[in-house]
Amino acid sequence: MPDTLTTRLAPGLALCLGLAACGEPAPSAEMEAIAERGELIVLTRNAPTTYFFGRDGEAGFEYDLASAFADHLGVRARFVLLDSVDDVVRALDEGKGDLAAAGLTHTPGRDGRFTFGPGYFLVQQQLICRRGGASPESPEDLADVQIMVTASSSYVERLEELRAQVPGLTWEARADLTTEQILEKVWRREVDCAVADSNIVAVNRRYFPELKVIMPLTEEESLAWMLPPDSRGLQRELNHWFAGLEDNGLLAILQGRYYGHVEIFDYVDLARFRRRIDSLLPRFRPLFEEAAGTHDLDWTLLAAQAYQESHWDPTARSPTGVRGMMMLTQLTAGELNVNDRLDPAQSIRGGARYLAALRERLPDSIQEPDRTWIALAAYNVGMGHVFDARGLARELGHDPDTWVELREVLPLLAQPRYHRRLRYGYARGSEPVEYVRRIRNYQDILIERLSVVSGQL
Repeated sequence: MPDTLTTRLAPGLALCLGLAACGEPAPSAEMEAIAERGELIVLTRNAPTTYFFGRDGEAGFEYDLASAFADHLGVRARFVLLDSVDDVVRALDEGKGDLAAAGLTHTPGRDGRFTFGPGYFLVQQQLICRRGGASPESPEDLADVQIMVTASSSYVERLEELRAQVPGLTWEARADLTTEQILEKVWRREVDCAVADSNIVAVNRRYFPELKVIMPLTEEESLAWMLPPDSRGLQRELNHWFAGLEDNGLLAILQGRYYGHVEIFDYVDLARFRRRIDSLLPRFRPLFEEAAGTHDLDWTLLAAQAYQESHWDPTARSPTGVRGMMMLTQLTAGELNVNDRLDPAQSIRGGARYLAALRERLPDSIQEPDRTWIALAAYNVGMGHVFDARGLARELGHDPDTWVELREVLPLLAQPRYHRRLRYGYARGSEPVEYVRRIRNYQDILIERLSVVSGQL
């Protein structure tokens, strides 16, 4: 199983566990077991909203959050990957993990079997069908459509509640399929509709743009980590740790990292992008790979940026006079030795060189991936405005080294009370925020599409 955060036991935790001191109740059996093992066993599943292998290794909202909690305990996190919610629930019930961090909703039906940590993310159950297919207009119409959900999920619990109002309501609960796989079945027209949490829908609708949100089936509900029923000591520690997350900003950072760029949904644009991945990208892919390799960039990032700039049209022109695949100004092209902005090879090489140079100009205190996101913002709005925004961020108590906080400050550059006293003055600061969000979105879709089509990047 994947192991992470190999650290020694924190002296503070060891003292509290060994002496039953620190003003807390005597250590519980499960906390002593965690300390003795030197690891926190986390049950999760491989999915884009929980745990996955990204370009730089293990990643995912649940992965990062659980790793941070294990670090707080002074132990390592060991992730046990399971195939479905049903498998996760069963494994926790059988005592195979300390907690389940798998995008699980805290529901009344689960309260009787398990203990929960604090809620950390609000989601809403949604009915999802395919464009051109079934389209029920009210809960009463659900009896007329074929619905599939993953077994042991909160969706089953909600459908059972709805059946009291809609006696003819039926559904198929699949223990062998994840929610993501069921959404793909809806997209392939193999089943009419599915039920899924809004965060899962937001991520997966980018890959399957014909999926359509028909109606919400619940109010907002909290995702929470699920613990064995006798884990009161671990629950106390979780409550204590989560109480400090708002102060240190970790939840906001993770929400920005994994969901900040998926809020956009433009069905026409995403459908066209998917078509152009097949029709246009093969022609330009070698150019992106060569230029990215020269400047230590990810070629899919460069391709996504080029699509945002020109939709991969080498002859593109904006009203302000920028031209070509990477939409370079005449001045910037000259500085980059790009003689013909309409030559895709020159434009891509020039754009890659320019982005790499911007990334190098940023202070060493900015780490990846924030460094790349901020460099992209500078490509769009100019480095001067980015430095202005960083200074303003410090002044307003934000962290200028993280994209999730800098993107909150950039739109303020359009307000006179701020830009009047800044070196570079006014800027449409919301544009680079949208620019970066779209590029991240395109890159995610591109990586997923290439993985499905060819099995390789």
